Amino acid sequence: MPTLLAACVVSALRPDAGSVGITAIDKHPTVGPIKVGRLGLYADVQADRKNHGGHDKALYVYAQEDAEFWAAELGRVLTPGWFGENLRVSGLDVSNARVGERWRIGGTVEVEVTMPRSPCATFARWVGGADERGWVKCFATEGRLGAYLRVIRTGPIAAGDEIEVLASPADAPTILEVFRS
Repeated sequence: MPTLLAACVVSALRPDAGSVGITAIDKHPTVGPIKVGRLGLYADVQADRKNHGGHDKALYVYAQEDAEFWAAELGRVLTPGWFGENLRVSGLDVSNARVGERWRIGGTVEVEVTMPRSPCATFARWVGGADERGWVKCFATEGRLGAYLRVIRTGPIAAGDEIEVLASPADAPTILEVFRS
């Protein structure tokens, strides 16, 4: 059964060389239950609201299996939140989820897959030491993107919660197909 490994919120706003001047990509796991609202996890924030957040990007989810791939590639441990994700999950092929797919997390919260993450220069700078365009291209080419989620039903979630796929529209494109189109 797919599982929520961690729910992550901003640890600290960090200075960033991008146009906004700060970034909220530094996310760390919460302890215990946390409430999911229509715009994401309580206590989380987005510094660049033009490109992050809102109803269609309320939560960013990343798979542990993809994180382990990148950990091997980069030669370091990539703890939950390292990708700037709000949810680290196991047992779901997130990048091959279909747009419109619905999941229930922890028996109450329902979310809908909306779109892929588009890797950006802020993410490349966060990786540190990597050539910005080189990292963005590498991350995109590998296709381990993660997905944004819309919140359909609010409520609490916590690490260890099971995730149930409620519906997956067979005729909808996958996250990876949308990204590559």
